[in-house]
Amino acid sequence: MAHLAGGTFLMGTDAGDGYAADGEGPVREIHLAPFLMDTTTVTNKAFAEFTDATGWVTLAERFGTSFVFAGLLPEGAHHGRPVPTTPWWREVAHADWRHPEGPGSGIAARMDHPVVHVTWRDARAYAKWAGKRLPTEAEWEYAARGGLARARYPWGEEREPGGAHRMNVWQGEFPARNTGEDGYLGTAPADAYEPNGYGLYNTCGNVWEWCADWFHPTWHATGPRTDPTGPPSGDRKVMRGGSYLCHESYCFRYRVDARSSNTPDSSAGNIGFRCVTAVD
Repeated sequence: MAHLAGGTFLMGTDAGDGYAADGEGPVREIHLAPFLMDTTTVTNKAFAEFTDATGWVTLAERFGTSFVFAGLLPEGAHHGRPVPTTPWWREVAHADWRHPEGPGSGIAARMDHPVVHVTWRDARAYAKWAGKRLPTEAEWEYAARGGLARARYPWGEEREPGGAHRMNVWQGEFPARNTGEDGYLGTAPADAYEPNGYGLYNTCGNVWEWCADWFHPTWHATGPRTDPTGPPSGDRKVMRGGSYLCHESYCFRYRVDARSSNTPDSSAGNIGFRCVTAVD
């Protein structure tokens, strides 16, 4: 885990390239106490240790289905039921963290990749077992920025400075063609690419990361400015960071100031998490 000193930082964005409906602004001063954060998202290896120790069965395993990007399904596989509004997502029977693309797929060669197909409730259970917790949204953004103020990405303003790929996002035309120029079509290892200024890997791209907060598009505009924990209730939990499926034409949310959300019992092949804990 990386030690993060906390203090005051500028959270959110007022830039025009964001999504007003997501509540990315206004920019506001937030003060945080020090904390520790995992340098990577929780990997398949770490999650396997958790399930071996506790017998935890994820919600995707209990439900018997989860959501997989159609372009990652193996040739000849049962492609599952398409989601009406986003047909590139398929509800695949028996897709889960051990079988990311459904029956016939596995994680033996991906033990250092982020665990996926985990719901917010699964992530919270892991964090409790590990003696940690999920980060607040403010902690996540402070950490993701790596010490840079008002920058779009953890390393600055350019997505690919000097032509170098710094994160795992969709390359090409979404959803028809992914060139894989950044090195990956699906998930990348949790420590791929260079870390940010705080030593954290992949805070943009790769997989969405669950946060502790309930989501609301405007609550934070007048909410607390010291160690905020989000609204007291809601029906969706915050996700941050974007994923390997994000593309500027469709989901320009692989920025450190972008937000999204999902219900606490939702799972998909591009959602993971990392943990934090208080400084002793």
